[in-house]
Amino acid sequence: MTPVTEVSGTNRIRIDVDRELCIGSGDCVDSAPDVFQLDDEGKAVVVDPDGAPVDDIVDAARNCPVTAISVTGEEGEIYP
Repeated sequence: MTPVTEVSGTNRIRIDVDRELCIGSGDCVDSAPDVFQLDDEGKAVVVDPDGAPVDDIVDAARNCPVTAISVTGEEGEIYP
């Protein structure tokens, strides 16, 4: 596994949303509203990867009904 180099300043993670998979359910926004928002297309976007503790962000990713969110730390994949 290749270590991630572009990580957030505090949580030291990278959050990716697969816009092809995202159906705009908003579960991630409900779970971590300071991290995720829905854009004009109704798709989830990351607004602040340091907006919640890592555990809360992973929970928000787990709440995605289509597994469109991945969370990666400096040492590699955290979720899924």
